[in-house]
Amino acid sequence: MNKPKPTSHTIFGLPKLHPRYAHFVMPFLLSMLMTCIISLVSTLTGIGIVPGLLGIWMSAWAASWLVAFPTLLIALPFVRKLTAAIVDMP
Repeated sequence: MNKPKPTSHTIFGLPKLHPRYAHFVMPFLLSMLMTCIISLVSTLTGIGIVPGLLGIWMSAWAASWLVAFPTLLIALPFVRKLTAAIVDMP
């Protein structure tokens, strides 16, 4: 008998996405993490710890993410080719 394949779930209980979406999910997560950290450091360097810091930081984070995510989607194929030209890939 053919048993149905068990559905794997994410940590949030949602079903995992099809592997074809990995090319969008990885840059999405990477851009979220990178812009979060960089915008916090940049905001703290620029204005220090001030009242309303969280709102200022979130605004900076949103603006930087709106630039970073599409940039990653466009640049990633070139970066992969450049990496393959430099690194002996398996």
